[in-house]
Amino acid sequence: MAGIVESLMAELGLALPAAPLPAANYVPVVRTGNLLFVSGQISRTPDGREIAGKLGAGLSIEEGQEAARICALNILAQVKATVGDLDHIVRVVRLNGFVNSAPDFLDHPKVINGASDLMGQVLGEKGKHSRCALGVAALPFGVAVEIDAVVEVA
Repeated sequence: MAGIVESLMAELGLALPAAPLPAANYVPVVRTGNLLFVSGQISRTPDGREIAGKLGAGLSIEEGQEAARICALNILAQVKATVGDLDHIVRVVRLNGFVNSAPDFLDHPKVINGASDLMGQVLGEKGKHSRCALGVAALPFGVAVEIDAVVEVA
């Protein structure tokens, strides 16, 4: 049976994917006490669809925001796989967003807003977090966005 958070997600038309497997030699989540450190999640859906490319050189801000939303859903999937129920989230503490961007692209925060907005939509006050939004020259597999997270759970 879905909890409150997953029921709200369903009402919003959001599907929680299965937790993505690591792409290299690391674990997807490390738990220490009540904190989960979620490894970087990329803008790839479970069916293998990727939002790839560079912001400011072919990809629009809206496409970047969609990529960030995919990352946020993957983060939530990792949390669920670790604690069993998204209702155990006490607070999203921090998101670190990396945007694959052209050197003159300056709207990294607008792109990462896609993830921040999703966290607020589905978690309310618990989804408000500190954040970093950085532009980078490249990301794994050429994806547009990668985001890692720190999440407090009960």
